[in-house]
Amino acid sequence: MRVIGGSWRGRRLEAPEGRTVRPTSDRAREAIFNILAHGAHTGGEGSPIPDARVLDAFAGSGALGIEAMSRGAAQATFLDSDAEAVRAIQRNLTALKALAGASVRRADCLAPPRAPAPCDLVFLDPPYNQSLAAPALAALAAAGWIADGALCVVEQQHDEALEVPDGFEVVTERRYGKAKVTILRRAGERNFLR
Repeated sequence: MRVIGGSWRGRRLEAPEGRTVRPTSDRAREAIFNILAHGAHTGGEGSPIPDARVLDAFAGSGALGIEAMSRGAAQATFLDSDAEAVRAIQRNLTALKALAGASVRRADCLAPPRAPAPCDLVFLDPPYNQSLAAPALAALAAAGWIADGALCVVEQQHDEALEVPDGFEVVTERRYGKAKVTILRRAGERNFLR
């Protein structure tokens, strides 16, 4: 697994050992970042990535948050409840010399700690077929992790239903092999002034 684009393009990433982690395929990750980079989802606002605060929830290897940092995100927080995943993310960030712009926390995305600041771009890649996406989005929003107007990229198995939580709307949905990617926007205006 490698970083697809940006300043760390081509750099190798390690995945946690075991069967509990299913990294987003390179093809799906490239497609997600192409959609975000070209702003088709925003009506021409442009990419939400540069200078964004990013949350990578159910982070696994951290590939999605690291990809966003490689493409100009200002800061990324990685949440995962698995100790080996947290160690793998820390090793990946150390290898990239990216620890200064990152925070890695062992945490349950269904009962997350209070956020230090809301994030503009959220990646959510829960285990397939466990109906975790909607309750995790609601819990993360309630804990202050998701800014008004933030984009949330949710990966699920292609035939898994997504109950869209109150306060979110679907912007687009795409399928990549066994994966379905849904991009949602949280209600409210995105605040570019911090």
